[in-house]
Amino acid sequence: MSTVYADLHIHTVYSSDSLIQPKTLVDRLLAHNYIKVAAVTDHDSVRAVKATMALASAYPDILIIPGVEISTTAGDLLILGTEELPPKPWSPQEVADYARSINAVSIVAHPYRLYGMGDIARTIKIDAIEVLNGGSSTAANQQAKQMAKEEKLPGTAGSDAHQTSELFTVCNQIQADLNIDNILHAIKKGLITTTTQTNGN
Repeated sequence: MSTVYADLHIHTVYSSDSLIQPKTLVDRLLAHNYIKVAAVTDHDSVRAVKATMALASAYPDILIIPGVEISTTAGDLLILGTEELPPKPWSPQEVADYARSINAVSIVAHPYRLYGMGDIARTIKIDAIEVLNGGSSTAANQQAKQMAKEEKLPGTAGSDAHQTSELFTVCNQIQADLNIDNILHAIKKGLITTTTQTNGN
């Protein structure tokens, strides 16, 4: 089993508030010393997924995880491992149940920030909690980390990048092979650690 380094929360131009082109994301993965995996998680859209995966498919050492950030009725929820939107209504539990039904991973995004679920996340059957978000304050990330510990859930990291300079500011080390199913399984099993990046690349 190898270790892969991943950024699990990235927005492209298919999010109305992001400037990152799919090709730019792939180019940055290619150029980075060790982060070779990125999850495309646009707001309520999967339109960038296929194009970004197609661009990345030319390079055997990088991987795009298809995903989405759903604006549920109680706050944002990431789904990793889907190329389709869940059926509405988007209540937190129904979105999490959809993720489970397709063997995807459900992650509560930045729970203690704007558009986060806060303590509501404790009432939902989810796979993981984002404990390190590049756009959240240290205090908000600490709260999320504490919740993950109390709920005995894996913690994930995502830059939540909306512009190129924000890519890969945080990172996950995942004990898995360079394979989407393998990585998703490892996240669910908690074979993941989170770190802040000090060297932008």
